[in-house]
Amino acid sequence: MRIIARSTLARFAERHPETRVSLAHWHSVVMSARWMTTGDVMKAFPKAKALNGERVRFEINGGAYRLIAAFKFGSGLCFVKFLGKHAEYDRVDALTISIF
Repeated sequence: MRIIARSTLARFAERHPETRVSLAHWHSVVMSARWMTTGDVMKAFPKAKALNGERVRFEINGGAYRLIAAFKFGSGLCFVKFLGKHAEYDRVDALTISIF
């Protein structure tokens, strides 16, 4: 998958160094994936939650942070829509948020 807003991950990891390892792992897995459904994503990330047919919520750094990504499976694209602390995630609409 090609990640859109990859620079967002790097900037976030600079501001929150405790997320660096977890984000690097997420990035590596997503970049090498050839997913076609949210079910495929869930096989790679069992703790993730499919929000609908294109959006998935991932736990980062043991669940202290959340990442929402939207996938265009046929095109092989992954769009980072939200990345923040768990408490911030609780205040957003995961189905419509598009910060990046």
